[in-house]
Amino acid sequence: MSDLPNCPKCACDYTYEYAGMFVCPECGHEWTAADAAAAEEAKVIRDANGNALADGDTVTVIKDLKVKGTSLVVKVGTKVKNIRLVEGDHDIDCTIKGIGSMGLKSEFVKKV
Repeated sequence: MSDLPNCPKCACDYTYEYAGMFVCPECGHEWTAADAAAAEEAKVIRDANGNALADGDTVTVIKDLKVKGTSLVVKVGTKVKNIRLVEGDHDIDCTIKGIGSMGLKSEFVKKV
């Protein structure tokens, strides 16, 4: 197994190094090691105030949020404990008392 990174565009694991750059044979994307480090740094998920979030943090909801498909509302000030960060549009998975498991966007929470 090689220790080269997967392609950031198509996630291909057949990348190779050529002339100081990484190349993906499937999509043709080329990037440097500095680009890969910058991409990893850019994946930091931040709350509404700009604080970095991590798995297991406790956050507070800063806006009333309607729960899609129901008449329930997550009220301002609701504390959410033990969050899990995930990839995608809703980047926080959590369990809220009285509502259950759901996904939240980090722009609607602040770190406690």
